[in-house]
Amino acid sequence: MIEAAIDGEDPATVRKIIRLALKTNPDDAEEINALLKAYDDEQRQLAAKAAQEKEAALRHAGVFEQWSGKGEFGAFRSTGNSPNTGFTVGLKLTRDGINWRHKLRGRADYQRSRGRTTREQYIFAYEPNIRVNHHAFVFGLAQYEHDRFQGYSARYSLSGGLGYDLVDTKNMQLSVKVGPAWRRTVDTTGLTETDLAELAALDFDWRLARNIKLVEEASAYLQTGNSSFVSNTGLQANVADNISVRLSYTLEHDTNPPPGAIKTDTLSRVTLIYDF
Repeated sequence: MIEAAIDGEDPATVRKIIRLALKTNPDDAEEINALLKAYDDEQRQLAAKAAQEKEAALRHAGVFEQWSGKGEFGAFRSTGNSPNTGFTVGLKLTRDGINWRHKLRGRADYQRSRGRTTREQYIFAYEPNIRVNHHAFVFGLAQYEHDRFQGYSARYSLSGGLGYDLVDTKNMQLSVKVGPAWRRTVDTTGLTETDLAELAALDFDWRLARNIKLVEEASAYLQTGNSSFVSNTGLQANVADNISVRLSYTLEHDTNPPPGAIKTDTLSRVTLIYDF
């Protein structure tokens, strides 16, 4: 029975059968424990081999290899500077190395109504980071934003600093990042403003149930001219192996926006996400 369980290659089943065998056959405990030790030794060897193969694959991977990502498409409803409904598309790519991680993300919200563009927002960002230890990392961030309804035709941000994983468990992950930033804003009139700022950000994932999780991405650029705050809260449910549905609410707040723009925008989205 034990050997049949081992052949099934399910560790949880193997240990369940062994516990049962020890209770029902105490006189054979020595033999049963020997089988368990041999099984554990084999599992450790297989795990070590798999880790070595994974590390070798990462070391020899090409620039376009070892990427994973999420594609997102859906609809939104906004209030504030541009109240309307429309469409949104997004893409997130991640490449994990031995110590390095590269993140690319982009999002576009766009709508035309009666021949006029009523919402047009684009965000593109690249974030490399390197692990210092199991919890701490050093990061960099380059970001471009365009949203003329918030009063700027282009906003460039360069920042870097330290990050720390405060929680890293199977069902919950929480990381924070802080560091200095440089920002250059070109408003819709062509006026350019350059500022130094402080960046604070957090990423939070909490698996509430097997197929449901809560996600939160928040960031704040603190500066003397126009500080900006962004919060994106979402509830995500898996509907298939690689497909999930997400309900999200985004709040964007500028403390001193350009003339003609209000301080707070909100955006509610319903999107389909495909993991690859």
